[in-house]
Amino acid sequence: MLTIVLADDHAVVRAGLRALLENEMDCSVVGEAGNGLEALALVERLQPSLLVVDLMMPGLSGLEVARQARQISSGTRIIILSMHSDESYVRESLRVGVTAYVLKEALSNDFLYALHQAAAGRRYLSPPLSEKALDAYASQTVETTLDLYETLTAREREILYLAAQGMTSAEIAERLMIGVRTVDTHRASMMRKLGLHTPLDLIRYAVRRGIVSLDS
Repeated sequence: MLTIVLADDHAVVRAGLRALLENEMDCSVVGEAGNGLEALALVERLQPSLLVVDLMMPGLSGLEVARQARQISSGTRIIILSMHSDESYVRESLRVGVTAYVLKEALSNDFLYALHQAAAGRRYLSPPLSEKALDAYASQTVETTLDLYETLTAREREILYLAAQGMTSAEIAERLMIGVRTVDTHRASMMRKLGLHTPLDLIRYAVRRGIVSLDS
């Protein structure tokens, strides 16, 4: 039987997904998470067959959750749920190893089909994203140079995500339960590694990378 972890910051959404999955699929929803850090903890502990994660999660983005989940549970296949059909999000999702990218506007049958495809190890993108587009995006994910993002620590990635949403060092410190000086140290290190100089540089980088959306 498939085991599934659901990660979305809206409890109502998780409840709806759980009901749909347990009524329509031979599966068991073994865990639910309301933020990225909780999702990773569940994946590490439960090693589920599938992780369904919202693209825009508090704490860590769905893309960062996917990236780290691939490292701690290589057998878990990952399905991103998103309201965004932007090429940057799709390309980055494929690059980090996501198996399926499902738009939130998809019909229930499409969502279930995506999970079946992912469980079988087959890639899936919601319409109107075509198979041709999927292949094109996948071919672009081959890295020919060092990806500077990969040099960041997990904490630096957290701070990048939160800072890109406009949070101050004090707000980030409160969210992560660390000191403001610690935040500033990690922020400076992150900016240096990425070659960024201003807060606007940071936001532009995060949007281009698909870490945050301007309208999220």
